[in-house]
This record gives sequence, C-alpha cells and structure tokens, in this order.
Amino acid sequence: MKETITISKEDYLKAILEAESEGQSVLPVTLAHWLSVSPPAVTMALKRLKRDAFIDVKSDGVVRLTAKGREAAYHTALRHHLIERMLSEIFHMDWYQIHDEAERLEHAVSPQFEAKLIEKLGDKGTCPHGNSVLPESPAQRRKKALIPLSEAQEGADYVVASLYERDPKLLLFLHRSGIGPQTQLRVITHNYDETVGIETLAGPAILGKPAAEKVWVRRRSGKQL
Repeated sequence: MKETITISKEDYLKAILEAESEGQSVLPVTLAHWLSVSPPAVTMALKRLKRDAFIDVKSDGVVRLTAKGREAAYHTALRHHLIERMLSEIFHMDWYQIHDEAERLEHAVSPQFEAKLIEKLGDKGTCPHGNSVLPESPAQRRKKALIPLSEAQEGADYVVASLYERDPKLLLFLHRSGIGPQTQLRVITHNYDETVGIETLAGPAILGKPAAEKVWVRRRSGKQL
C-alpha cells in the first residue's frame, strides 16, 4: 500500500526539490522564508521528514532529499505543473493567477486524474510561466542563450522566456508592469540605482533589480518593436 503523505510534507519536499533543481543549497532558514513558517516549525517538520526517510541533513546543515523523498516531491511538482497547464490551456485562466490556484489544487489530484491530465496534456511541456516540471538552474538557462533581464543590453530587443513563479506578488507586479510570458520588450536604460527601464507594447516600465533578476529573456530577432 502506498504511503500517505500529508499536505505539509508535500509542500516541504517540493520546495526542497525546486531549490535543488535551481542549483541552490537548501537550509532551514530558506525553507522558513519560502513557506512563510517559523523556524521552530521548520525544525519540527524536518525532524519528521528525516524520521520518515524523506530527507537527510548532514553536519553542514544542508537539507537533501533521499531517493524516496525525491520521488514523492517530483509527483507533487508534476501535479502542480499539470494543473497550471490545465487552468491555462483548457480554462484560459490568467497566467499570473495560476500558480497560487495550482498550489491549492495539487494536493487533491488522484492518481487516476493525474493519468488523465498526462494523457490530455503530456508531461514534457512548459507551464504558462515558461518553466518545465522542475525549474532549471541559471547555468542550464544560460546554455539555452537566456539571460536575466537585469543583464540585458541597452537598446536591444528581447522576448520573455520564463518567469520565477514562486512569488505571487512578483507575478502580479510583472503583470501590472506589462510583462508576461512571451512579452516582447526593449531595454531602454540601466540606471545608477540598478533599476532597468524597458518599453513593451503596453508602454514604458521600470523594474528594480530583484524583479529584473527573476525575468529570463532571449534576444529577439526579426521585426523589432
């Protein structure tokens, strides 16, 4: 009989897996920030996950998934990915609202419904934010000729390839700034205060470095803005 995993465990395991895939070392304080929980709550959760053989924490303090933990985390990440695509491709929900909705629904997907979603959508595509089931590391993105908007060249034209989706406030901010999946933009200026001035079809906008670092773009060829 397959082991039942609580929603809390699924949230922790998926967060660890996503961080690892992005090339980050996962520390308890990182999880407290990402999951908006207190450090003592993280400590207790990690003790339970270690007891149940989902994670390992060595003397360096880095939280690592075991093979068992990785398998469980991947299934949660896959369900999240499939729900995002379902909400976008079938129900045409706005891209900047999809992540939070999928966070709620991912825990309720049965194996039978998951199989139907894979049959309908496949499991290899990208979500509305331009990400695969697991986010890629910066090195992997750069191999695909992607760069953060914060590093884009002044006067050059780009198209948005992927967006950091873990922060719903960031997604709403980007939407209100005229930036979304596949948005075409021109970098107007890099300012002394590390903000980036851009122009999109929706008009001009200014992004601070924390936001611009989380928007990955590729150089645009062909007809310009």
